[in-house]
Amino acid sequence: MERLALASGLFPTPMLEAYGAAFSRALMVATKLGVFDTLAGGPLTAREVAAQLGADPRAVEKLLNLLVAMRYVRSSRTGEYRLSSIARRWLVGNGARNARDTVLMKFLEWRWIEGLEDFLRSGEPLDVHATMTKEDWGLYQRGMRAQASLIGPLLARRMPVPPQAQTMLDIGGSHGYFSVAICRRHAGLRAVVLDLPQAVEQAAPLLEAEGMGERVALRAGDALIDDLGTDAFDVILVFSLVHHFDDATNRSLVARAARALRPGGLLVIGDMPRPESPRKSGALDTFYDLYFALTSRSGLCPTGVERAHTTRDSGRS
Repeated sequence: MERLALASGLFPTPMLEAYGAAFSRALMVATKLGVFDTLAGGPLTAREVAAQLGADPRAVEKLLNLLVAMRYVRSSRTGEYRLSSIARRWLVGNGARNARDTVLMKFLEWRWIEGLEDFLRSGEPLDVHATMTKEDWGLYQRGMRAQASLIGPLLARRMPVPPQAQTMLDIGGSHGYFSVAICRRHAGLRAVVLDLPQAVEQAAPLLEAEGMGERVALRAGDALIDDLGTDAFDVILVFSLVHHFDDATNRSLVARAARALRPGGLLVIGDMPRPESPRKSGALDTFYDLYFALTSRSGLCPTGVERAHTTRDSGRS
């Protein structure tokens, strides 16, 4: 009946989309409290789940029923609840390849999005990297690492690496997983991951778990002001970073990165491009254009940035 109501065009879809916040919050809270880990051992009643969580049985039952409707939990006629295959795959445990930490990171992003109204009135964005606490940085790094698991192997396959390349600089690479994936694919390559000191502190345990300490190293600093060197690297990666900066800052970063490349070296920029037109875009890219304008200062970069690459050859960049 819900599908028919939506297809008819008679149901006020803004009302349904406004409820989306409640669905998101329910998933976030269930993940934080350990509902999915509690059910990982087998079917339990709502009272049994509540007892293990130290929570109220009636409230837990209401949450479990919503998770059933969201397809993360299944229920039986005998009143027991068990995990769906989706929840078991993506939300149980602390493995690097599940979505648990990404969901938990939404508590941090929730606070940022609450500043949207002030941003729209004043035009002044949040400076999220300057205001995060140590705990926030840890949550942020774990969440970003979980997201990286989904695209890291693809990036490693598609990443253009010059023949016989030996050194790579990963600017803003935080957790270091992209460098790990690329170095595993290119046996002779070593990488330095440059990121802010707060990020490096929280990313160090994540990188250590990869067992690539001899080939991938973290370096604390600021790519916007640090000396990147001259003729120092065969390849430089700037992934999911340029959306934080305005055009002038990005041009300066690219020029300095080009100087840091050896002749024949390659600078690779990876990011989601700004939609050419709202009529030719989807909800995801237009959302991120607004989201990064709110949380940084710029928003997504024009489409041309995605197609551009810079090489260093005989002193010309």
